[in-house]
Amino acid sequence: MNEAADISNTSTHQLLTRRRAGILLHITSLPGAGVVGDLGSDAYRFVDFLVSAGMCVWQILPIGPTMHDNSPYQSNSMYAGNPRLISLEMPQERGWLEETPAAEGKLSDEAKAYAVKLAWEGFKERASEGDQADFQRFSAEQGWWLEDYALFQALRAEEKGCWWDWHKTLRDREPQGLAMARARLKHLIEATKFEQYLFYTQWLSLKHYANERGVLLFGDVPIFVAHDSAEVWAHREFFDLLEDGHPRVVAGVPPDYFSETGQRWGNPLYRWDVMEADGFSFWINRLKVQSTLFDFLRIDHFRGFEAYWEIPATEETAINGHWVKAPGERLFSKLYQALPHLELVAEDLGIITPEVEAMRKAHELPGMKILQFAFSGGADNPYLPFHHTRDSVVYTGTHDNDTTLGWYTSLDDASRGFVDDYLGRSSEVMPWPMIRSALASRANLAIIPMQDVLGLGADHRMNTPGTTEGNWDWRFNWDQIEPDTVERLLHRVSIYGRC
Repeated sequence: MNEAADISNTSTHQLLTRRRAGILLHITSLPGAGVVGDLGSDAYRFVDFLVSAGMCVWQILPIGPTMHDNSPYQSNSMYAGNPRLISLEMPQERGWLEETPAAEGKLSDEAKAYAVKLAWEGFKERASEGDQADFQRFSAEQGWWLEDYALFQALRAEEKGCWWDWHKTLRDREPQGLAMARARLKHLIEATKFEQYLFYTQWLSLKHYANERGVLLFGDVPIFVAHDSAEVWAHREFFDLLEDGHPRVVAGVPPDYFSETGQRWGNPLYRWDVMEADGFSFWINRLKVQSTLFDFLRIDHFRGFEAYWEIPATEETAINGHWVKAPGERLFSKLYQALPHLELVAEDLGIITPEVEAMRKAHELPGMKILQFAFSGGADNPYLPFHHTRDSVVYTGTHDNDTTLGWYTSLDDASRGFVDDYLGRSSEVMPWPMIRSALASRANLAIIPMQDVLGLGADHRMNTPGTTEGNWDWRFNWDQIEPDTVERLLHRVSIYGRC
């Protein structure tokens, strides 16, 4: 396999051995010709922007295929890449796609999907022997997950519905039914494998480009898996499901800062007893693949590995759930035995108990500090910068927060005055005082959302937890970057000893 498509794990980085700074920007938020950003030239240009600004970390949200709401935290595969992120530049350069699809305005997802199909036909006709062999090697090496995913996608297209509504022979994966489906849908299955070949090749080429320039890719792993996913369909034994495939209970979180009724995510919950009896292979395989795509990973909803919020599937909100213990301590011990170079960050926000904190510290996982959470509750607030520890990642805000300017302008006069006092009533306009505070923090990694770098307000927010509309579609334009932005970032990164 060529260098771009070789997914062997060669990362040896140690995340918090020195001070670093980076930017949070999902791939979909990049500029470009499609309705979302992709892995084409703008992604490489963003790496160059990071380097010029002294930044050495690019944090990205989960990259799996998304569903109707485009949330990267609800994907129909743990292993596949989102085909919306595929760039058409690469197949065009290789001669597999002869024409760029015509479009007025942004290239639609449908037009891009059609172009990828044309690229597949062109690949079969015109690809070199080396490229053909490379594709076959990729398909064989990744077959342990790719075969199920490609068949799952083909059946979803044929059956026009969720897997639990398919014919019983397919829903329950009866061997004869699956064999007939593989034969019937062979061409669509192969096209899906090629789609993933394009994604992996392009992703690892971008990672190689970033790493060569000293930029590390920081990924994100959701704790739960979407119900309508290849993994739940293929491995029902690991999930708490009824006989017909519907969940008995679902995941979420209780009422908190973000929502008065909590968040009912709807993901099926794990059968941890079955996973543990199997040696946690489900999680080892998952993180092994993700650690080939990223240099280090954020584990979303870390507290759910110590205890998770179980909601009866019949409930419409998360209010009537309860906490259930999980075997997180044993899981992480097993993960580090199997993957000793694994680099993880714990998303330890929300209701964090002493047991959760002890589990994080026992495995030396960095935690998160959000500056937007720091200015309430007095001097004991753990998010205030003087409480930060080196084994932390500090953020002005995350993808779930308002932009820092939006947050600041929403405060009442007294709260805004306290923020100004704490930050020294800087002559700089918000959000730059918060950016400076993050970079000055003792935390060895500081991450700034791109919206804050651009000084954007609340109408540029990425996600509002507990809502299902108007999220995940924010993008920036290169002309939004002020002429002095690179210099301002580079100066602050330098004086605070980062990168």
